[in-house]
Amino acid sequence: MQEQIKQFLKDQAQVVLVLDYASPGNVTYEGVTIQNPFRSVFNLLVIALCKYMPLRMKNFLLCNLLGMKIGKNVGIALGVEFDELFPEVVTIEDNVIIGLKVHILCHEFTQKKIRLGRVHIKQNALIGAFSVVRSGVTIGANSMVAMCSFVNKDIPDNELWGGVPARKIKDLVE
Repeated sequence: MQEQIKQFLKDQAQVVLVLDYASPGNVTYEGVTIQNPFRSVFNLLVIALCKYMPLRMKNFLLCNLLGMKIGKNVGIALGVEFDELFPEVVTIEDNVIIGLKVHILCHEFTQKKIRLGRVHIKQNALIGAFSVVRSGVTIGANSMVAMCSFVNKDIPDNELWGGVPARKIKDLVE
């Protein structure tokens, strides 16, 4: 399992990795084995610290300490929660705005499987406050996600989506 995860992290073309548990029913064990526990604690501390930091310092720490890819002019509001196990698979392009207390997930555990996925937020996108972005999702350029939405699939360019689960509301005209 470790080798598959390492390969996933290296291969930028692979968006989602789904693995069966090595020992079914033991989620706690799997959580410890898929990522070094010390690295997870370090990631968690950096993310917690960044929640309330000034914007430029926050983006600098997320990029340089956690390996996230963050473009220019990115606004990340207070309380944004990034995935603590694999923040390095998050890519945020230029001129993106991420609203208050958004959750961006890169891993999921179920009773039988582990899902790891890259999150890619393209340029000029906006994610409304209190939204959740699931692992393996791409949010298109110039697209918007309404407040309190759950994004569980890719959003094309130039569209407004909202709801739980998020659905297309309308096309956005440039």
